[in-house]
Order: sequence, then structure tokens, then C-alpha cells
Amino acid sequence: MTAEKKPKLKTPVPLYLQVKQSIIEKIQAGEWQANDRVPSEAELVVQFDCSRMTANRALRELTAEGLLVRLQGVVAEPKGQSALFEIHSIENEILARNHQYSCKITKLEQVLASVTLAKELNIPPETPVYHSVMVHLENDIPVQIEDRFVNALAAPDYLEQDFMTITPHDYLSRVAPLTQGEHIVEAVEADDRSARLLQVHVGASCLQITRRTWSQSHIVTSTKLLFPGHRYKLKGSFSS
Repeated sequence: MTAEKKPKLKTPVPLYLQVKQSIIEKIQAGEWQANDRVPSEAELVVQFDCSRMTANRALRELTAEGLLVRLQGVVAEPKGQSALFEIHSIENEILARNHQYSCKITKLEQVLASVTLAKELNIPPETPVYHSVMVHLENDIPVQIEDRFVNALAAPDYLEQDFMTITPHDYLSRVAPLTQGEHIVEAVEADDRSARLLQVHVGASCLQITRRTWSQSHIVTSTKLLFPGHRYKLKGSFSS
């Protein structure tokens, strides 16, 4: 077997940057895919004829930048990105990345508003509301649980929609155009149900957005959006 040639390191570019760039090029070229094992520090030391400190810095920075999952020693799955301050269709976000979108509907029903939910929607308790739970997938990987309660007066035909062909967001934007919204973002741990739907382990770190939306003076929805923390990131923008 012919011995593999060591990559030639050029100066004055710092060695750790050269190690980083070599790894990045392999990922971008598709030579290393998500969940592939990457070389260890010791292997990089031999491969690049560098110090362990240099290899360690390269791996640490690539991990911080989200390209590697260091604990597992594998290439990280690219994270999807969702708007934090804006409210967009998750289907459009996924399609904009040239990825495949799909969803699974786990619940679509009419229920009576509890005291807490009635307060959130500003309606009397025991008022009929619509409830839907669905999982949104990117390239067949679950990236969001959408647990939504809808004011039936604002969207009376909600339960009749085919949510395999139109998202709740798109339907509601048409019948009750958004004029105001509020949301709370917090870190939570996946419970048994969430872990099963998102295909993560119980206790996995997740991002949860609790959101209410208005159309004119009426509260239309109260929704919880749950993202697996290691697969998604939220992006926000603002101006003064």
C-alpha cells in the first residue's frame, strides 16, 4: 500500500487555520458527509505534522462554528434556520434551502377551551376551538412540532383544510391576515412525546417558541413550536 502523502502546509498562514481549511474543503466537497467520523487530534497531528495544541484548536473552532459535533467525533448535520422575529411558513423556509419539505399530522380536532386557553385567546371558557398537532420535516428529518390552537370564529373552515398540501400558516394568512404577534423563546427538554415525534432522546435540549397571533383586534392562534436544538437555529433581525 502506498503511504498517503502528508498535506503540505504553507506559511505564513497559521497551522491551525490550514488544518481547519483542509477539513472544511473535505466537507464542502462531499468527501465527508453528516455523521461521518472525522480524524482525532492524534490523527491530525500525524497527518499535518503539527502539534496537538494546533489540532485541538482547529477542531474546537470548527465545533463552535457548527461544522463538527466534537463529542461524537462526526461531521454535524447542517442546521436549518428559522426566523425569530418574522413569522414565515416553515415550508417556504425549507424549500428556499433547496431541501424537501413534508409533514405528518398527528392531531386535528375540535375541543372546548380550558380556562387557561380561553384567557390566551381572549374567549369565554368552554368555547369550541380547533386544535392541530403536526410535525414538519426537512429531508425526512423532523425539525419542528407545531401544536396550534385556533379561534374557530376567526377561521371557521380550519378543520376542513388539507394540511398535507397547505400549511396552517398559509391558510390562516389568507383567511385571517396577521396584523400583530407576540412570542416567547425558551430552552426546554424533550419529554416522552416530543422525543418520539422529533426522533431525539428524552431530555434532549430543544428550543420552544410560544406564540400568539392577531388579525385586527382578534386573537387568532395560540401555538407552541418545538425545535430540536441540535438541528435548528433561530435568526432574528431588528432595527432602531
